[in-house]
Amino acid sequence: MKHVDSPTARAQHHAVRFYENDRSLARIVVDFLQEGFDGGHPGIVVATSDQRFEIARELKSRSFDLLALERSHDLLLLDAEQTLSTFMTNGKPNPRKFRNQICGLLEQACRGRTSCTVRVFGQMVDVLWQRGERDAAIQLETLWNHLVQTAAFSLLCGYAMGNFYKDAGFEDVCAQHTHVVAADGTATPAAGGGKHRRRLIERRERR
Repeated sequence: MKHVDSPTARAQHHAVRFYENDRSLARIVVDFLQEGFDGGHPGIVVATSDQRFEIARELKSRSFDLLALERSHDLLLLDAEQTLSTFMTNGKPNPRKFRNQICGLLEQACRGRTSCTVRVFGQMVDVLWQRGERDAAIQLETLWNHLVQTAAFSLLCGYAMGNFYKDAGFEDVCAQHTHVVAADGTATPAAGGGKHRRRLIERRERR
């Protein structure tokens, strides 16, 4: 069985998890981060306050020293809205500002290490999608895809499943990702029909 780590363990991979609630998403995110920590790779979380709370609680439940991780910059916990404000211009992500902001965070996490692949969990696209700014969310996904070609990081995105009525927008989001992650951490390649992917994911959720 393929775990969430498999498609996202290396750079140039960009997975997505359509989640039911903050706690279920936190388990997937911490699995993703933990395998990075175990390999000596730092993590960056850019999420809502509720999601950061759940991720912190999940890390503590697995006996991680959250303060030590933050002090060493092995884990950066950032607010999604505040981070968005650093590169959004007239309701759209500014490519130059985005690159400068994210590359600065990656450098901060790596601390000069050359063999460093940062694991990034991002909820900024989810924030935009929930606000109805769907074009901006897709534009931001595209910027991530451009950046992942040149920078050493692995990206996991989260979207609230409740924002996708029937298949509205589901295919557009999947098209921006290499893999779609189910509740058990199983990753399905994003290539193929959106309806087929959604049925496959929903079957795994029911199990």
